[in-house]
Amino acid sequence: MAKKKKPKFNKGDTVVIIMYGTVGNITDVQFIDGAYVYEVNHSEGLYMESTLQHISEFEGEILHESEKIDIEYKFFFGDLVSVDGYGQDYFKVVGFRTEIWRYKENAWEDVIYELSRISDGEWLEAHEEELTLVADAESADTFIQKLGLLFPINKNTGKKEINPTSTFNTRKAEKEQLQERYEKKQMIDGLLDLYNDYLFLYETFGDEEYKKVKGLVLNKIKKLSSELYKTPKNSSSK
Repeated sequence: MAKKKKPKFNKGDTVVIIMYGTVGNITDVQFIDGAYVYEVNHSEGLYMESTLQHISEFEGEILHESEKIDIEYKFFFGDLVSVDGYGQDYFKVVGFRTEIWRYKENAWEDVIYELSRISDGEWLEAHEEELTLVADAESADTFIQKLGLLFPINKNTGKKEINPTSTFNTRKAEKEQLQERYEKKQMIDGLLDLYNDYLFLYETFGDEEYKKVKGLVLNKIKKLSSELYKTPKNSSSK
């Protein structure tokens, strides 16, 4: 039985793919149907020995060398973020992608995040520098519930128009106002707890992200408080 010949290339060898003139590293060697085939840069395709050449032996023009790009992502799936220009709206990260730009005298990478708005599910794309982390994926749902974003207080859809001449409807409206005030008070209590939590974290660790979240919570408390203690529009003076 004839001894199997050795492969021309080994893992880690730097080679040129002759047909393209591109450079890469051998990442796997396989023996299929009596011939060696090679994986280059973890690609899905395999190359025959005749299509590759050691870079030291290649005499043609190399179009470009392989490039290793390390991208550091600031946000991940499920993170809760705010977006520049969208006020107090909050979004969840549902996807992200990297766009790689290469020109003769310039090069850069753009990280684009795909977002879903908490209040209505509206889809949005934003660049990394436009985002501020509000809560990571593990604590995002708890944060959302405390802010009352999943269950907005002002729900006008589906309500029947109140007839001011009807005693029944008038009492119903009063009950709804009392219920609304109760919900806002409960919301404020929860937000105060959340504010104290982030105040403690900021004072302990000095992380600016905790300070930002603390400010967002405080703004929400102020907004709810102003709504809670303003005079109802339909209240009558005696």
